[in-house]
Amino acid sequence: MGYFLGVDTGGTYTDAVILDEAADRVIGSAKSLTTRGDLALGIGRAVDAALAGAGIAAGQVTLVSLSTTLATNALVEGQGGRVALIFIGFDPGDLERGGLIEALKGDPVILADGGHTHAGTEAFPLDLAALEAQVAELGDQVMGFAVAARFGTRNPAHEIAARDMVRRVTGRPVTCSHELSAQLNGPKRALTAVLNARLIGMIDRLVAACERHLVAVGITAPLMVVRGDGALISAAMVRERPIETILSGPAASIVGARWLTGAADALVSDIGGTTTDVALLRGGLPEIDPQGARVGGFRTMVEAVAMRTTGLGGDSEVHLQTAGLEGGLRLGPRRLIPVSLLAVDHPEMVHAALDRALSADAVGEFDGRFVVPMAGQTGGLTAREAAVLARVTQPMPVAGALTSRLEVAAMERLVARGLVMIAGVTPSDASHVLGRLEAWDGVAAEKAVRLLAKRRNGAGDRFAPDAATLAQRIVDQVTEQTVECLLEAAFDEDRGIEGDAVALARHELTRVGMARHRGVVEVTLRLGVPVIGLGASAASYYGAVGERLGCEMILPEHAGVANAIGAVVGQVSQRASGLVSSPGEGRFTAHLAGGLQSFVSRDEALAAMEAAMVAEASARARAAGAEDVRVVVKRDIREAEVEGRPMFIEATVSAVASGRPRVAHG
Repeated sequence: MGYFLGVDTGGTYTDAVILDEAADRVIGSAKSLTTRGDLALGIGRAVDAALAGAGIAAGQVTLVSLSTTLATNALVEGQGGRVALIFIGFDPGDLERGGLIEALKGDPVILADGGHTHAGTEAFPLDLAALEAQVAELGDQVMGFAVAARFGTRNPAHEIAARDMVRRVTGRPVTCSHELSAQLNGPKRALTAVLNARLIGMIDRLVAACERHLVAVGITAPLMVVRGDGALISAAMVRERPIETILSGPAASIVGARWLTGAADALVSDIGGTTTDVALLRGGLPEIDPQGARVGGFRTMVEAVAMRTTGLGGDSEVHLQTAGLEGGLRLGPRRLIPVSLLAVDHPEMVHAALDRALSADAVGEFDGRFVVPMAGQTGGLTAREAAVLARVTQPMPVAGALTSRLEVAAMERLVARGLVMIAGVTPSDASHVLGRLEAWDGVAAEKAVRLLAKRRNGAGDRFAPDAATLAQRIVDQVTEQTVECLLEAAFDEDRGIEGDAVALARHELTRVGMARHRGVVEVTLRLGVPVIGLGASAASYYGAVGERLGCEMILPEHAGVANAIGAVVGQVSQRASGLVSSPGEGRFTAHLAGGLQSFVSRDEALAAMEAAMVAEASARARAAGAEDVRVVVKRDIREAEVEGRPMFIEATVSAVASGRPRVAHG
């Protein structure tokens, strides 16, 4: 008999479940606060409680699988470590393409001569000595490097040479773009590599924290991690390619939703502390996004489930909008530490600051907001940023960390780097005020929301007469923005409706249709599939969402730990793709990892590429932790008709190797 342990680390909570493999049911589950300072603490508390609840010994666990939203959250919130991009064979103008300049956020770029042609031949030699000098100058200013070369997927030689040199000179982690995608579009590959490099430190800390606790309690089972397409990979592999964990938590939630409900056709909506993730189950399976995962405004080349990820969660920042006379509310996309949660660990400081602010006649710009120091790499900070960070030695009011308005931008940069976090009013605080949540300090929540209600709108009136009124408006806004998320996904997935999904979701006819308008024109609009609500706070918010959308709302048992369940019921899967081109009539080139190989026969070139891809995908699958590997091969051949006969242009050969996770045997 075997027991599987699933762990999901989110921005607010870490969940753990024990699954009885033979009975195919959950026998233990637990939640613990995610401890950003030392992730092992939160993981350990959740794992230990789940084991105790299941009544089994640690040695009986035969498989451990981890899913996480940390990478997704970091991209949505624009956070991550400082990295450098080595851009080989590209022009400065290429930085403006594909959102690359936005993804870099001012991080250093080294433009180097080199790169290859479309056919895979060297376009210009790589000056490795000059590149080495520039890399050495960066020293400890970055935590990692991304390398992208022109047509690096047709011939990765320059990327590999640069990678090996950077590792030798700096010892820092390096991400090559050809390792993440076999597609063309260099700037988009570079963007994916930059984001991967930015996430390496974060995911490495998470995997290490999980492994540390497993060893401490005596669990010897292999550790797997959920990829963005719901498949599993080994912990060793994910350390090199953390970008593949974007949408890991959401993908696991879809797998968990299917397992929990058996639903074949439904929208799955998972609300966490930072994001709301929506995907469509069609025939029991989610779609894979053909354009690559899109997260935080960036379109990557990472294969993942087709999902809309929005910065809306229980810990989303509450923005008071002062435009117009009455003003309004908007939530997210940034996650804050709820004031009620901060007050659990620092009650005297939080209550003293809130009491001072409430006793004043006017509300200051930073009243009710606090700053909390976080661990991280500090290279590349400006003098002003370093000065602000030096003051934040412990959690404190934001106003106490700033000496002038000039330092506000520096504080925002520290937040983006993940070196500090802001605490303020969130929907979780509003839920405490309304009695829907009692996990943390409800008195601190009431004070913080009451302080926010004292702020003035465009007409000079208070936003709300009391804390309860504003708290209800915040919860109603959660409903409103969740409805928007679901409608956008529904319009986007409905194959019979054309048009921009965002515009359709906010169209006047949509609004009056949901209100069942009856006049000269009668309009009714409702979702045609049920919604499966997941997440710890789904039961609190999603009843009203179902009423607005006129659909069945399914809130399954264990909805709060669906991600952790999905983490251990998936399969290992790895893909490898390669190109065969034709530089001239009767000549065929296989673009293999070891270099170009020429053939005089199309079929011979395709057969050689197929054999290489089967071997590579199989090896990756076994390295990712699979056994009993099965391989499916696909050839995508592109031809043109010339003078009445087909002419070969190029072909992509793909191999997908999959198998069940390798488990420990007692």
